[in-house]
Amino acid sequence: MELDIKSVKLFIRVAAIGAIGRAGRDFGYSPTAASQRIQTLEEALGSKLLNRTTRTVSLTGDGEKFLIHARKIVDGIEDAVTDLQGNRKTVSGELRVTASASFGRRYIAPFVGEFLRDHPGASVNLELSDGVFDIVQHGFDLALRIGTLAPSTLMARKIADNPRILVASPDYIRSHGGPTSAKQLAGHNCLLLGDTRTWQLRDSNGNQSAVSVQGNFTTSYGEAVTEAAVSGTGIALKSRWDIKDQLSAGALVEVLSDHVVEPEWSLWAVRPPGRVISARVQVFTEFIEKKLQAALA
Repeated sequence: MELDIKSVKLFIRVAAIGAIGRAGRDFGYSPTAASQRIQTLEEALGSKLLNRTTRTVSLTGDGEKFLIHARKIVDGIEDAVTDLQGNRKTVSGELRVTASASFGRRYIAPFVGEFLRDHPGASVNLELSDGVFDIVQHGFDLALRIGTLAPSTLMARKIADNPRILVASPDYIRSHGGPTSAKQLAGHNCLLLGDTRTWQLRDSNGNQSAVSVQGNFTTSYGEAVTEAAVSGTGIALKSRWDIKDQLSAGALVEVLSDHVVEPEWSLWAVRPPGRVISARVQVFTEFIEKKLQAALA
């Protein structure tokens, strides 16, 4: 079986825009020629890749599976060309990145434009979601993740610290007082994110505490916790980057500043397993690492 790389690229484009004719025009093919190329590719693979109607084109189950491999095929060829040309500073091709919604919106998306200006042959597909994807199954080249990583075959690189702190509004502190020890958190209204009901802290003497916390506000959305804290509802546990502006403005103040929240979190660049890192992933990771270290300082 031989695969025509032009047909593979055409298939990727069809999957992206959902139209064979329009995708064909991007490559200089007539609608008939583009359709024939897709059909020949399906015959070579022995699988139907696309569901076709008079109005829409969608991927079949086999098409979704092949799309992941197709991207790797094209990316591999582009990386090989870049490597042989000896220029890993300028990259091309699509880079698929996923990050958490709040962090990605504030600290990844603003820098994408600069990256693309530096690398006009590249494109970035940025998926912002608080869900944790299987990056191999979903075909991502890179995931920017916050926290502690579970053991896996994925390749991870720490690119920045992510300290977490306890905060409350000045109004809350005036009304309820501030805790002077970790144990006193049990008597405060704590703002709860997701299913977490235990906060772990270490004081300046190295003493560790695991405190069962409770409160009248629970949410699955981190920014809602921030807004509730600013309004004076209670004490919140937040990543420092997430509340930099509120701290600077005095809308929030740090609580138990002599304590460290555990486990200590970091920001990680995570990629699929494999010893060889593609040029586009390496260049983007180095670029975003510099931007984040400056922005989060």
